[in-house]
Amino acid sequence: MLAQAAGGSPAEPPESNPPGDGGSTACTDYSVGQSQPSLDGPQQRDFRHFGNRWLSDWYSPYHMVHDEIVAEQEAVTVIGKFDYDWVLHKDLEDEDVHAYLYGSGMSDWEYLGEFRTNSDGKVYVPISGQEAGDYIVRMVVEGDLSAVQGYVSVRAAGHQAVLFDIDGTLTINDAEQIGDYLGIKNADAFYYAEEMVQAYRDKGYQLIFMTARPYWMSSGTRAWLRETMNQAEWHLRTNINGEIPSTATSEEHERYKREYIQHLQDQGIDIIRAYGNASSDIAAYADAGLDTAETYIIGDHAGESGTQAVYSDYAFHFGDVVENTPNAICQGQ
Repeated sequence: MLAQAAGGSPAEPPESNPPGDGGSTACTDYSVGQSQPSLDGPQQRDFRHFGNRWLSDWYSPYHMVHDEIVAEQEAVTVIGKFDYDWVLHKDLEDEDVHAYLYGSGMSDWEYLGEFRTNSDGKVYVPISGQEAGDYIVRMVVEGDLSAVQGYVSVRAAGHQAVLFDIDGTLTINDAEQIGDYLGIKNADAFYYAEEMVQAYRDKGYQLIFMTARPYWMSSGTRAWLRETMNQAEWHLRTNINGEIPSTATSEEHERYKREYIQHLQDQGIDIIRAYGNASSDIAAYADAGLDTAETYIIGDHAGESGTQAVYSDYAFHFGDVVENTPNAICQGQ
């Protein structure tokens, strides 16, 4: 069950700050994480392969599901990745996984079907178009009933969001740049980072956490969002292929982030403000068309290339900028 900070209901926003389509959209429905009913999942059956039973007996699961943001009534395929052990990350190959959907406007879990992992330990779960809202996709391994969940946010055009890089932006240490992700679950956050993020949530903005961390760090990253930032686990985007190593160039980080921002824009998301710390963040945000006047950079590159500087921590920025930001135009909470 998600641990989650209480979110206030946003006040009625001023008419001078319309979203992209000039209309109003539903706010992010964080209540689905707390209200999800118990799941009557699959019956446990033996693994198809003895080696996978041994794997499950000796190692802890490190499964993950990639979050998705998609336009209203647009179908989406959600990817689940199943492996075991923090160090080995041994893929669970050729085994059966059951998938379920629950979310806004639903009273119970909907069964999506049974899927078999491929040689990379992945399953691809198609989900038909949904009404605007927030949805949980839970996947359960039939062989040991280990489970993992991810999130699908369905958004009307013009839904307003604030984008955050994580490493070196919300966390004090920049694991993304040095390739050292050990201890990320307990990484220290900048002073007033938690209050800043919560304020945007209270104002009705979609929170988007984007990191070049490899996908196998999703579990630790979600735990950090819950336990350090006191936030819900979504929307989180890690590198879907996990192919960016510690030696990755700035250009590789930049391309990954730029392409994901462009994907969000294609889904109708209006990113009204973005936070980062690296030169690759600055370039990716600018190349994706984000306004440098609403791009806030902390650390050594603060203020470069027309961006807005944040120095030392977020305390002054919170009072000067965040508190004075109008509420997002959205309905409900």
